[in-house]
Amino acid sequence: MGAWAEFLRHEGITDPADLDGVRRSLWVVELPEEGYARPGVPMRTLTGGLGSYATCQAEARRLRDGGATRLEAPAAAVKPGTARGWIASPGTMPAAEPRDGTVRVLFGPCATIGWPAVVAGAPPAKVLPLVRAL
Repeated sequence: MGAWAEFLRHEGITDPADLDGVRRSLWVVELPEEGYARPGVPMRTLTGGLGSYATCQAEARRLRDGGATRLEAPAAAVKPGTARGWIASPGTMPAAEPRDGTVRVLFGPCATIGWPAVVAGAPPAKVLPLVRAL
């Protein structure tokens, strides 16, 4: 849901009717567990709207220029506590434990193993209420 939320936020999609034209492929990839630099700017800036982009980009550039090869930051698109995952038994329902979403960035070329999770798929409408709109 987090990947869809980031896409929907970036595209400004808030209406379920607009999901009809969306088709994307998403992959699940293995990422290193450690070695991530963390931004040194306030949470309000990291999860802000268009006005905070320049500051976030400058911070990422500062970390990369300082030698960071990986970055981890809060997911700006996902509302706090809504990255909790889902339970399938037999239908789907949100997991009980609230979690905050994170975004991991790997700078430059990297060797990762991945699996296509969605090919030409559309986001489910139930992701829209979880998105922190711009």
